[in-house]
Amino acid sequence: MPRILLIDDDEHLAAPLTTYFARFGCTLDSAKRPSEGIAKLRAGHYDAAILDVMLPEMDGFELCREIRKESDIPIVMLTARGEVMDRVVGLELGADDYVPKPFEPRELVARVQTILRRQRSVPAAAPNAQLRVFDGLSIDLDRRQVMRHGERVELTGTEFDLLALLAGEPGKVFSRDDILNRLRGHEAELFTRAVDIVVSRLRKKLEPLDCIKTLRNAGYALAVAPGESSS
Repeated sequence: MPRILLIDDDEHLAAPLTTYFARFGCTLDSAKRPSEGIAKLRAGHYDAAILDVMLPEMDGFELCREIRKESDIPIVMLTARGEVMDRVVGLELGADDYVPKPFEPRELVARVQTILRRQRSVPAAAPNAQLRVFDGLSIDLDRRQVMRHGERVELTGTEFDLLALLAGEPGKVFSRDDILNRLRGHEAELFTRAVDIVVSRLRKKLEPLDCIKTLRNAGYALAVAPGESSS
């Protein structure tokens, strides 16, 4: 049963969401303060975290940044309706998705379920090719692990899915629409910006490799020479 941690100081939110998530086979724990939430994340195993933007001690953006220093757990941000920049900043800091307030509980459950399915699925690739090896870069699709020059790179689920998509067909240009079909879940007003943000995050984590190329008005492609597997 997936365990989800909600970090939100709204006293009237945790109880009904706990009941609602249970209906869909998920255990929802809650914390009212960021410090309490971080302690719970460190002490126990959680499959995803839901963070409100407006929190005491530190806001949800700072909390997301702190969590990303230690964990690649999927993160869903709860933002005020219409606050587009809130969502942009959350994505830039490593959030996987966002849900605007007010929201229907079923929508939040659906977003979390989508992320969890993505985490547990093996991205599409060539048959029997669960290990993609390139010059300085290897991608284990089964374990969802990435190695850069022999060192593990910690990616969020969304970042891994993007890299796996590009690595499935090296050199092929994927348009933003192509990518969004895989990284679904974001609202239309942020579709284009969301893809650019995730690409930017991924490029930074893969440095000094410069393997994701931008083709103006076309999209993105993985441009790196094939390598040899050590197996």
